[in-house]
Amino acid sequence: MSNKVKNYVLGLQHLFAMFGATVLVPALTGLNPAVALFTAGIGTLLFHYITGKKVPVFMGSSFAFIAALQIVVPKHGIGAAQSGIIAAGLLYVILSLIVSLVGIEKVRSFFPPIVTGPIIMVIGLTLSPVAVGMASYNWPVAIFVLLVVIGVTIYDKGFFKLVPILIGIVAGYLVSLGIDVFGNIFGFTNEALIDTEAIVKANWFSLSGDFFTLPRFNLEAITLLAPIALVTFMEHIGDITTNGAVVGKNFFKEPGLHKTLLGDGVATLTAGLLGGPPNTTYSENTGVLAVTKVYDPKILRIAAIYAIVLSMIGKLGAILQTIPVPVMGGVSLVLFGIIASIGMRTISEAELDFTHSRNLIIVALILVVGLGVGSIDITETFSLSGLFLAALVGIIANKVLPQDV
Repeated sequence: MSNKVKNYVLGLQHLFAMFGATVLVPALTGLNPAVALFTAGIGTLLFHYITGKKVPVFMGSSFAFIAALQIVVPKHGIGAAQSGIIAAGLLYVILSLIVSLVGIEKVRSFFPPIVTGPIIMVIGLTLSPVAVGMASYNWPVAIFVLLVVIGVTIYDKGFFKLVPILIGIVAGYLVSLGIDVFGNIFGFTNEALIDTEAIVKANWFSLSGDFFTLPRFNLEAITLLAPIALVTFMEHIGDITTNGAVVGKNFFKEPGLHKTLLGDGVATLTAGLLGGPPNTTYSENTGVLAVTKVYDPKILRIAAIYAIVLSMIGKLGAILQTIPVPVMGGVSLVLFGIIASIGMRTISEAELDFTHSRNLIIVALILVVGLGVGSIDITETFSLSGLFLAALVGIIANKVLPQDV
């Protein structure tokens, strides 16, 4: 198999990994899922261009904005929500400028391994209940998918070793389809795992005259949505740290945190202009990188192009939307667990001395706050996530506690 064909298949695997979460956000908030796919693809390409095509990330719909969007869209419409999303993107751009002026080294001093390692663990572990929840819809199917992914990853020596997630999803889909067919024949199942009717009803082409919507200035939408960028700023740092730890590169230094922030901001700004949800870097795709150990950013750009094309073809989008929840649950058990493991590896490689009480306290605070708090509601639409609070506590503790204890 040629390298070009391999890259196309690997890109498809990344598309499968991001699809479910990216279309879920618009489904929950009243936005158009097809537009969300389109803006995720465009946003990813813009991010890669701004960061010099060096950072292998995929930009997908951000969950942090769901609560605010659920208030703004029904009350003021999609156009008004777009103005708030644009404002959030502009705030990211401003934060990027501030980081550039302050200097990368000064910013990095707030994120040594004793802080970043536990933060990466929090990212993986806070996602783990989501994976378990999806798997619990049908544990036999989820476990089957999990075993397929593990088996291909460990025992296969050829090309299939590079696409265990894709193989697991396809195998799980086929098994689910078989369960539905035999369940109907023998009457041992009540609820179908795959909604084939949705595929039949879907249009071949999604693109129409009202595919995109124009933004409309709304002050309430801006005040509700824009401040959330201050929270996702900290989450962005955690995601880029995790991605760098997986790849083995320091993206804070090259291309620089200011450029990754700018890429995130421009992606969100573009989504706001076209009618999509705010974008963020996706842990699902970072998990795929960790499993496959193929870090070429070009593959993520191929996935972005797939997302753009898929957004215009309703039938294909419907097929991906019917991937059973337990199938994605089985895959996520691997992806999210590996992210947590990367955090452990970060701590291990830094050779931190845990006979020092200082190190024990910093890690303990980050883990307890990150995993135990969940979130703190500031207003009806604005909350501080456990990840943000964990990072904040870790940064302060690292700066305040003396080095020699």
